[in-house]
Amino acid sequence: MKNELFDLTGRVAIVTGASRGLGQNLARALAKAGADLVITSRHRDHLLTFESEIESLGRRAVSLQLDVRDLSSIQQMAAAAESAFGHVDILVNNAGCNVRKSALEVTWEDWNLILDTNLRGSFFVAQAVARIMVPRRYGRIINIGSVTSVAGYAGLGPYGASRGGIRQLTMSLADDWGKHGITVNCLAPGWFRTEQNKILYEDKEWVEYLCDRIPLKRPGQPNDLDAAVVFLAAESSRYVTGQTLLVDGGISTGATRALVSSDPTKSKESS
Repeated sequence: MKNELFDLTGRVAIVTGASRGLGQNLARALAKAGADLVITSRHRDHLLTFESEIESLGRRAVSLQLDVRDLSSIQQMAAAAESAFGHVDILVNNAGCNVRKSALEVTWEDWNLILDTNLRGSFFVAQAVARIMVPRRYGRIINIGSVTSVAGYAGLGPYGASRGGIRQLTMSLADDWGKHGITVNCLAPGWFRTEQNKILYEDKEWVEYLCDRIPLKRPGQPNDLDAAVVFLAAESSRYVTGQTLLVDGGISTGATRALVSSDPTKSKESS
């Protein structure tokens, strides 16, 4: 017997940036909870294998091309999603990018690419989908943020600005659209290995340093986000809006490793 609070049967979810990585895992979690899927990518052919996988779970799936830096592409995607299913209940605003550089090396083009994709793109995708949701007075919008929504890291200036903006945008849209029965929340993963950051995880010393700073002592695994995205997409979160849910193993607590001395008065903490 399914728990109605977490059952997405009959719901339609759009997941942007679903050609790989966390986007696919988020979409898969929603499908397993019963949702039918619209999955998007800049290159539709990158979605076809995953579309078949979703259908093998007994769910309907439609793959659509989407470039979140192009307003007409956003509008066409939203119209095609509504045409395919007749309604849209859930949006997971996942499409994003990063350019990892020292702040002194960031170019004008780097900044525009990251902010246009992660922040401006997320707003206009949410706007286009909310226009479908408003007449039905129901919707769940989940903006994907990051631990950088609440903490700063060297080499991630534009990215952190975009993810901090996502947190603020989430609160504003929650206030704007709550009267229409739409909740808007931010799901903020901590350190998960993805295609964008996989090179970092090839450095054993860096991984050890990272794990020292995470209270649960490991990076995130893709399925660590499953329950959180289903919660925010389902009836279970009906009175939760404008919030940022960090799924980060506790790194946002600012925990540091204790350097234990035989003399407890001389113990120190690393930063």
